[in-house]
Amino acid sequence: MEPLLMIVGLLALFVIVFAIKGLKIIQQAETMIVERLGRFHRVLDSGINILWPFLDQPRQIHWRYVTQDNTGERRVTITKLTDRIDLRETVYDFPRQNVITRDNVTMEIDALLYFQVTDAIKAVYEVANLPQAIEKLTQTTLRNVVGEMDFDECLASREVINTKLRSILDDATDKWGVRVSRVELQDITPPAEVQEAMEKQMRAERDRRAAILKAEGEKRAAILEAEGEKEAAINRAEGEKRATILEAEGEAEARYKIASAEAMAILKLVEAFKDRPGDPANYLIAVRYIEALKEMAEGKENKIIYLPYEASNFLGSIGGIREMFKA
Repeated sequence: MEPLLMIVGLLALFVIVFAIKGLKIIQQAETMIVERLGRFHRVLDSGINILWPFLDQPRQIHWRYVTQDNTGERRVTITKLTDRIDLRETVYDFPRQNVITRDNVTMEIDALLYFQVTDAIKAVYEVANLPQAIEKLTQTTLRNVVGEMDFDECLASREVINTKLRSILDDATDKWGVRVSRVELQDITPPAEVQEAMEKQMRAERDRRAAILKAEGEKRAAILEAEGEKEAAINRAEGEKRATILEAEGEAEARYKIASAEAMAILKLVEAFKDRPGDPANYLIAVRYIEALKEMAEGKENKIIYLPYEASNFLGSIGGIREMFKA
């Protein structure tokens, strides 16, 4: 009885081990290539899959993982063998690559590659080491693309380089079951002497722009100052012109009023002499003589009295006035 129990126990253990080895759980967005007796058998989907132990074996593939070292810096580990194929989009951060431009400038370029496995069978059987093949293809393609461009063109045309790289790599990796979705240049590092020359050129360009802006500002200020002086001169001339016109109009109006007043006074004087003896002209002349003598005699220090040359006429005029008032 005991040997029978032992046999049953061994059979049960064998079935359990067989079942455990025959069950494969595949995560979402992963797949596995299964070979039966060394030949391709099928592709496992995500979920629970049943295999025949010892007959069905998963095919391993080279894969590259990104981890962190003890210092916390991001680094790429050595490529390892795994039986799981990740179907998600994966990023490869390649080490810096030395390239030479068309004008013989050597520089370092740090590139990122985004790709996705679209056909697991091709990724396993069409290329021996997929990460290494993609890396070497990216490096050689980058050298070819940059070698057709000048240094200044490389610095100013990153998007053009990215587009060319993505197109070439996507066509080349299609037979490997890989789709390259994007290529990005993280950094372009020229030699130290080129960087120094670029900095000098940038400083000279900034100084030139500053000088141009200063000259343009001074020119603009001079133009505005000249325009201001011109407008001020025009305004002054207009003001002087207007003042002269107003002064002339005032003098003309004053003279007109004085002449009108004198004309009215003469008319009234003539009217007054109608019924009286005497000449109005003599009266007016005598009044003007008296006013002139008064002006000449004014002043504290003035001790000289001026008489007209024809004093007899003057006295005659005064006598005429006296006779007029007597009448």
